[in-house]
This record gives sequence, C-alpha cells and structure tokens, in this order.
Amino acid sequence: MDNPMSSALDSDYPRRGNAFSRSLARGFLRLAGWRVTNPMPAVPKAVIIGGPHTSNWDGIYTLAAMMQLGLDAHVMIKDSAFKGPFGAMLRWMGALPIARHKAGGVVEQTVEQFNSRDKLVMVVAPEGTRGGATQWKTGFYRIAQKAGVPIVVATADYRKKEITFARVIEPCGDVEKDLAEIFECYAAIHPRHPDKLSAPLKAIRDKKKSAGRQTPNA
Repeated sequence: MDNPMSSALDSDYPRRGNAFSRSLARGFLRLAGWRVTNPMPAVPKAVIIGGPHTSNWDGIYTLAAMMQLGLDAHVMIKDSAFKGPFGAMLRWMGALPIARHKAGGVVEQTVEQFNSRDKLVMVVAPEGTRGGATQWKTGFYRIAQKAGVPIVVATADYRKKEITFARVIEPCGDVEKDLAEIFECYAAIHPRHPDKLSAPLKAIRDKKKSAGRQTPNA
C-alpha cells in the first residue's frame, strides 16, 4: 500500500513541539551525519514499529527524527513508573500508563487508547530486545488490527545514516503474510551491530545474500 500523504488537516499525523524543537532535532541529526529521507505519512492514527533494534542509539536517532518532524508519538509504560516525581515528566515525554495485570492486558488497553482519541500514534519495538531476539512479539499487530489503524514501518540504516518511514501496511488479518511483508522492508537495512540482528531479520538478510550469489552475471 502506498503512503497516504493527504494534506488535509484532519488526516495529518498528530503533532507536537515548535520550530525551535524541530530545528534542535534537525541539528542533532545533522551533526551525527543522519537524515530523514522519507517523512511520516499523513495518517491520524497508526502503530509505528522500528528496527532493526541492536543498539540504544536506534531509539535516540528515531526519537530525534520524530522530533524533527514534529510528530506527537507515544509509548506504553507500566503504571507503577508514573508514581512519584517522574510521572509528570513521563507524560510530557509521551508515555502512557499501562496496567499489565489488568484484564485484557496491554493489547486491549492500547486499543482503548486508540478508540478514545481522534489522533494517536503509538511506537512499539516488536523485537523487544537489542540482543538478537529469536522471534518478534506480535502484540503490535493485534493492536493495529483491533484498533483498525495502519502499521508504519520505520527503519534506521547505519550504513546510509538514514531514518525512513518506509511503508504503511494495513493489517489483512493474516499475520504471517503481513509479517513477511514487514520483514522485507528490513532486508537491505544495515543495523549498528549486525551480529545482534533478531532471527527473522537475519533470515531474510541471509536469504537475500544467498539469492544474490546465485544470480548469474548478465
């Protein structure tokens, strides 16, 4: 599916920040040698998934990219973290409380957040760890499907030093089919630590390399 880039205000992604914060983020990325090559699509609601996740820097560069774009994105954090003086700061940073032991779990509570708002973008790291996960967690997919929102695939390429919002995927209900399409988006992306790639992304990269070696010269 092509990225919907409608300029209508009611279909634009939720925004935050100002010219100063956007310039600050742009300056940070420029000093680091990074750039945003494909902007966030104009959708009012979405689940953003980021990868490959092999370093803490992945999140830093991606957050800077979202700040440069003025994107108001949120993450779900356990509700106990909001107790005390850090609660207000977490909310300001875009964190939303989640009660892990509540009936329905994280998925249902996140869907409730989508259903109660006109605009909402949630960021999820499906690999769950930067240490070479054996499989992806599919909670992000169930959230997107139940909330009726698209999945935006974000990539961080360390060879090109580019942050890209590569694809918009509407969940079709066949998780394996959609995951295959998502994994394909990361096939040519170079992580900071290739040896820490999650198993699904390593498999798709190895498959691409093998196919390239078997292709005869023209």
